[in-house]
Amino acid sequence: MARRTARSEPRIQVPHFAARLEDRFHRFRERRGRRRGLIPTIVPFAGYGGEDWARVLARVILLPPDRPADGRFTNIRGFRSFLSIPVSDVEVQVRHGDAVRTVRSDRGGVVDGRVELRMPAGWNEVELDIADDAVAPVTARIDIVPASVHTGLVSDIDDTVMVTALPRPFLAAWNSFVLNEHARRPVAGMAVLYDRVLRQSPGSAVVYLSTGAWNVAPALTRFLRRNLYPAGALLLTDWGPTHDRWFRSGPEHKRTALRRLAAEFPGIRWMLVGDDGQHDEELYADFLREHPESVAAVAIRQLTASEAVFAGGRSKSEDRSTAETPWIYAPDGAGIHDQLVDLGLLREPEPGDAPRADHGPAGS
Repeated sequence: MARRTARSEPRIQVPHFAARLEDRFHRFRERRGRRRGLIPTIVPFAGYGGEDWARVLARVILLPPDRPADGRFTNIRGFRSFLSIPVSDVEVQVRHGDAVRTVRSDRGGVVDGRVELRMPAGWNEVELDIADDAVAPVTARIDIVPASVHTGLVSDIDDTVMVTALPRPFLAAWNSFVLNEHARRPVAGMAVLYDRVLRQSPGSAVVYLSTGAWNVAPALTRFLRRNLYPAGALLLTDWGPTHDRWFRSGPEHKRTALRRLAAEFPGIRWMLVGDDGQHDEELYADFLREHPESVAAVAIRQLTASEAVFAGGRSKSEDRSTAETPWIYAPDGAGIHDQLVDLGLLREPEPGDAPRADHGPAGS
């Protein structure tokens, strides 16, 4: 008798138990919210793109019909941003002129879609709308980077531009869930450093990359704008379970984001800015090994002694500098600036330099 050979069939990946449980909880909250009269509302975030495409970022949540998305997140305690009800699998229309494209929210209500749109270089506005609901459209800003630009800035947020002590479990929870952004302190000199980098290279791409949750994007936007950081897109993540694990990996989120930027902008060399209290050095070193042509320099902000103690110590700094890619270490923006000047990567601003028109990420 001939032996029956088993046919290999594609396996359907079943979401992790925690993810299924979270989805059921979100559906329960959404049903209750809609019965109370809440309607889907888009919270726009700043995006970026190239000459014929754009990455659109936003979040769809339930809000009362008479409360705009911007007002929902104005000057509130941090924990309230985590009580919003996300709306999954919603079609969001992206309009620019006569062009209309469609993106869809994920299981956490986050919209992160690449669409084909042709827009001029610089900051542009697109209109986001939910076709099936009678809600007012919102405006999101998109930074279009022309092909002629060959420099960019990628910056971590926590303990790089803003002192949040994220590695400290208790203080991190206090900062995220209790305090509002007015109680957080900027890192000395970083806003001036970024402004001078971008004055030297007008039109450069700016991206703020963090392991923070999308829930706090409006608060981070206000903080960065108020402290005069240059405008740029926020790339955050969605806390909670994924399809295959209990908790999302912050370092993997950053790795994926950096690789995507390298693929989307192959002609740009990035200045990578982070701190020595988390995984930034390791992540940037890995990215540099994979894409040496995409890194102009790495700048690491050194934590203060007290910050390092509560953070569980500093990472072991190594001299990774090469002739092509210097690594810079300093406790603040002024120290990083001086070293960049010494290396010839940055010059002092001159009277004729064009000032930056935008400060703080646009879009929410």
